[in-house]
Amino acid sequence: MTENDLAKLVVDCAFKVHTTLGPGLLESVYETVLAHEVQRRGLRVQRQAPITITYDDLQLDEAFRADLIIEDRLIVEIKSTESTPPVHKKQLLTYLRLSGRKLGLLINFGAPRIKDGITRIVNGLDA
Repeated sequence: MTENDLAKLVVDCAFKVHTTLGPGLLESVYETVLAHEVQRRGLRVQRQAPITITYDDLQLDEAFRADLIIEDRLIVEIKSTESTPPVHKKQLLTYLRLSGRKLGLLINFGAPRIKDGITRIVNGLDA
């Protein structure tokens, strides 16, 4: 399954979660429920996955934590806010670059319409 296939499946799950629960809950609720929905479809999901980075000769074992990592290839960052500031997109791109992954989804469950709350962030992914 390609990164794009994984992203399509996760977007479908996010639509189901948002339709069922609506906006306004804590990020942790959406993270738990989205992980559950993705796992129900047979995919491996890591929650609050620590990411190791190296700077010079210094290794930082938990430099940051990704909300969800699907099949060790797709990073999903979850928000629950009225709007998504550009810094969140930059943050996800940095996570992708530092972890060596090529595709991420920024999903804002606080958006009135979930399609307006999903942003696809690419780091060198072939079409």
